[in-house]
Amino acid sequence: LLQLTCTAWVLLQAFLYDTAGQVLTCIRQPSQGPTFGIKGGAAGGGYSQVIPMEELNLHLTGDIHAISAANNLLAAAIDARMFHESAQKDEALFRRLCPTDKHGKRHFVPVMLDRLRRLGIDKTNPDDLIPEEVSKFVRLDIDPNAVTWRRVVDINDRFLRGITVGQGPEERGQERKTGFDIAVASEIMAVLALATDLADMRQRLGRMIVATDTKGQPVTADDLGVGGALTVLLKDAIEPTIMQTLESTPVLVHAGPFANIAHGNSSVVADQMGLKLVGAHGYVVTEAGFGADIGLEKFINIKCRASGLTADCAVIVATVRALKMHGGGPPVVAGTPLPHAYLNADVDLLKAGCSNLTRHIENTRKYGIPVVVAINAFATDSPGELEAVRSAALAAGAFDAVVTKHHALGGAGANDLAHSVIKACAQPTDFKFLYDLDQPIKTKIEAIACGTYGAAGVSYSPEAEAAIERYTAMGLDKLPICMAKTQYSFSHDAMLKGAPSGFTLPIRDVRASAGAGFLYPLVGNMMTMPGLPTRPCFYDIDIEPETGRILGLS
Repeated sequence: LLQLTCTAWVLLQAFLYDTAGQVLTCIRQPSQGPTFGIKGGAAGGGYSQVIPMEELNLHLTGDIHAISAANNLLAAAIDARMFHESAQKDEALFRRLCPTDKHGKRHFVPVMLDRLRRLGIDKTNPDDLIPEEVSKFVRLDIDPNAVTWRRVVDINDRFLRGITVGQGPEERGQERKTGFDIAVASEIMAVLALATDLADMRQRLGRMIVATDTKGQPVTADDLGVGGALTVLLKDAIEPTIMQTLESTPVLVHAGPFANIAHGNSSVVADQMGLKLVGAHGYVVTEAGFGADIGLEKFINIKCRASGLTADCAVIVATVRALKMHGGGPPVVAGTPLPHAYLNADVDLLKAGCSNLTRHIENTRKYGIPVVVAINAFATDSPGELEAVRSAALAAGAFDAVVTKHHALGGAGANDLAHSVIKACAQPTDFKFLYDLDQPIKTKIEAIACGTYGAAGVSYSPEAEAAIERYTAMGLDKLPICMAKTQYSFSHDAMLKGAPSGFTLPIRDVRASAGAGFLYPLVGNMMTMPGLPTRPCFYDIDIEPETGRILGLS
């Protein structure tokens, strides 16, 4: 289990020397939002990269575009259904939903038969339905104010966070407020990442809840008749893409849910495929985004539950620079030079920030697996600083803490890390989840807030309280929790560095991803559509017309 892509590559490369090639890594596909926004790419760096990095950072095999198309097809189906129901009587709707064939016969397609069964109507011939059954079948009665499904686009566009649709004169006044999310925050992305095979993906897509009706009952993608079409759009996307590192070790790239606004892990299918390929004595390195409070917590409590797999070891990546920031160092602004404090030795500032690493280690050990800390060394790090991080990690209970120089040396710079991980994987584990699924929604939220983030308690907005009550009544209270929270702090406040405690975690709203199989509370002001910074990375990205070589990606 890895927390940082660059270290995932190099651990894979270093493993090659010790396992005769029985090793493979699974990572997520980068979103074009951060690529053109604040990151400029996610292929690794130096001699620890996946290649060809231009394809990885851009369209690759089009999986994210397929997700966007499926997501927006579903959004169009919702608005179209509300429009047509508002303009037609039951019989007209029935005639158009079940038209006669050339022999004058009507037929229900399979997705309609499934809806009839859910409605308790045990009939297969459209002509056998009585008027009351026809009305139940054709009318979804979607409440326009209770549509939770939003459109998506794979760029950072803050001005799409809130929009109004239906303003055209042909829409007959069917206006409503909605918004866009970034594509990788779509529930369809989470479904792709958590599905175990094509059949499982079809079932998950069909049961996604997109709205409630005027009686407060859930409306699903299959109620709209679109679940099968969504699956068709994703039939190729469910297959991972194989790439390689600079040292020719294999990498499976698949799915790309963000860890701050989704569950932040590579796919179950890729993990399963990787384990089959490496065999009983091989190793699969799988990426979990951001820190142990987000990526690892969701890996354990969501992904492991979906896959039935468990981890043998967790690798936490730490840098001197990041820990100095958590110790009270000056703010780091993307696109501007690093402040002096991060380029010169300051052991005291570093030690003050090691409280952050300590909590990550303690959080990980709660799951009953050994922890190895990879200390990603920079040229500006002093020996005293690197040793201070190592000592703090061991004192916190890490199985080992190893300085790595893979950016400069590739696999050879992480041999010691690979040796430690192999030893850690041989240790006995006592794998456990953070909470029980049968617990109430609030109890599960508070287990994460207090047991992982360090909060003293949780507050809920009226919207969140109503959502929790609604989802409990729908029977969704047995789902795991996927917190949408800033990655910059254990708390909801990105400015609270180190290991804050005693704060109250505010839950703004709670949404349901019934197809993916989790509920996701929105913490504080966390947005599901990022915005562009003052100086986006697209300033640096260009192409050489003579050669076609792409410039500025990383």
